[in-house]
Amino acid sequence: MNAAAILPSRDEQATIAAVTTAVDTALATMGTVVINADSSDSPATCERFTATPTRAAKLPLPGLPRGKGAQILAAVRHPQIRGASAALVVDTDTRNPDPAVYRALLDRIHAGAALAIADYPRHWDEANLTNHLARPLIAATTGHDVPQPLAGDLALSRDALTAVLRAADALPAELRACVDGYGIDAFLLLTAARTGPVVSVHVDSPKLHAASFPHLPAIYHQAVPPLLHLTAACTPPVSPPETAPYRAADRPIQPDRLTAMLTVLKSHLGPDFGRYDGPPWPEPVVTAWQTVRSGTPAPEAARQLWPHYLRRVRDWLASGHRAAPGQRGQELAAAHARLHTAVLTHAGARR
Repeated sequence: MNAAAILPSRDEQATIAAVTTAVDTALATMGTVVINADSSDSPATCERFTATPTRAAKLPLPGLPRGKGAQILAAVRHPQIRGASAALVVDTDTRNPDPAVYRALLDRIHAGAALAIADYPRHWDEANLTNHLARPLIAATTGHDVPQPLAGDLALSRDALTAVLRAADALPAELRACVDGYGIDAFLLLTAARTGPVVSVHVDSPKLHAASFPHLPAIYHQAVPPLLHLTAACTPPVSPPETAPYRAADRPIQPDRLTAMLTVLKSHLGPDFGRYDGPPWPEPVVTAWQTVRSGTPAPEAARQLWPHYLRRVRDWLASGHRAAPGQRGQELAAAHARLHTAVLTHAGARR
């Protein structure tokens, strides 16, 4: 098997060299090319990438339009990718890149998977979109319980890559704009799942990378519309898939940091912050999913879900810092099960 690697980056000059070295180690003798798909504010990231010694050929693609998805898709379309039987996609803000993880992802593709994705534990105050929305909704609607469906470290087969390009070209304009951004992660997973098996690669330690909370609105409004659009087309399985434990890694959260995060969430909710009388989570997720199945555009359904999601994250952070590690995982698993039951109820009512 020959493989290529795609490294999307934006101002990652501090980490790009270590990630490139780890990826090159993982590729070993099967590497055809490592592509740095860059949209940085300066040439520093591409320069560090180009200066890093590798056995595989290197191809910098500087000056790309901003957007993680746009960068990845530009690399997938490059002629030097076409000869590869698998493509590895890796986050370039990672501070502890592990070649063994990257190699394991490629090995799963070699064994017949359409997509292999890293499953690393997340700190309990992170991964809110994954834990509260993306993972349980994907499991309930597709039958694939993927612990980290939005992980930035994954590998895809040649057939999956072909399907991704075809599906991206067919998207409506508003959804395509989402996929050009943070919506790419759910899009890659759910599109690849139509072409073959999806597998997770277990990782013992959390990945160290830049915090996502400061970009919460952008991540949500780019990731959730494709998630709702693609899952709405699925037929929910009658029996829930076997569920892996939720690994909410423990760590203390300082009071000033917690206060700052809650203040940010309150600012997004605005004047409605103290007047929430909506249904308990995760019912709003299922309502949004069902409205898309009924014809509402996914971006509009995501906008309607937004205040409910903010309230869920706020409640999780406000109470979670007092919970024991095991309690957090149990609460996430219970919400996961409730969402599946609600999906089946709504889907059955539509038959």
